[in-house]
Amino acid sequence: MNSLTPRDLKIVPRRMDFALPDPLLRHWHSNDPFKTHFFNAMSVLFPDGERYFIDSVRLFRDRIDDPSLQEQIRGFIGQEGHHSREHVEYNDRLRALGYDIDQLEMPVKKRIRFVQKQFTAERQLAGTVAMEHFTAILADALLREPQWLEGAIPEMKQIWRWHALEETEHKAVAFDVYMQVCGDRDLLRKAMRQATFFFLKDVTLGTWHMLRRDGCANIGTWARGMRWLWGRDGFFTRLIPVYRDFYRDGFHPWQHDNSEVMRMNAAEFADGLVR
Repeated sequence: MNSLTPRDLKIVPRRMDFALPDPLLRHWHSNDPFKTHFFNAMSVLFPDGERYFIDSVRLFRDRIDDPSLQEQIRGFIGQEGHHSREHVEYNDRLRALGYDIDQLEMPVKKRIRFVQKQFTAERQLAGTVAMEHFTAILADALLREPQWLEGAIPEMKQIWRWHALEETEHKAVAFDVYMQVCGDRDLLRKAMRQATFFFLKDVTLGTWHMLRRDGCANIGTWARGMRWLWGRDGFFTRLIPVYRDFYRDGFHPWQHDNSEVMRMNAAEFADGLVR
């Protein structure tokens, strides 16, 4: 299929100095344990996950003849590398607060080792495409709907908005590579079903672990958190239609054209652009 990625799209890493608080405020999002630990649990997944994304795209880099896509691959690798490093520091702040980040990371590391040993290169890339759709629709919500980070301390709001902006910029790179070298939609759908299961499982277990360490893993906290995620206008509930689009024949990430949202938010981080 022809790519719908804007031909003039420039994917450029930003080196940001976030100066994360040390120590990190335990409940940095609205003084709300659930909201805070939902984002913290996602951060735990990113260092290993984004290194996996880079590796899976690199497996096919030499098969891409399109110079524009090659340039986008370079930008993708640069951005994901920065994300991984920033979230390592973020996760170190969580370790300092007494959360067992190593325990939470171990299943992710083992799963990635298994996939890289047992799955074909095409299947590895399909997994990256699926997770990049997840991060893209989450990113769009954070940029488009400020209420999801309303009440967060400025430093943490900024790191999540920066991450969201760059995920939006490179949301179709792995997809475009996959469609050039493989293009099997059934494999993509299978990868998305598996990615959905493990993403929800890992984030739920991470959130639960940190709530329990804080003595906040009670029914009331969990019920309020589930309403925030899955209620009538919940964070995840509002993502269901764009999530489901992935399963359609002919889907491309830029059919969700949020380039204007991307441009509106880019100026905030212009000083970090790598020239």
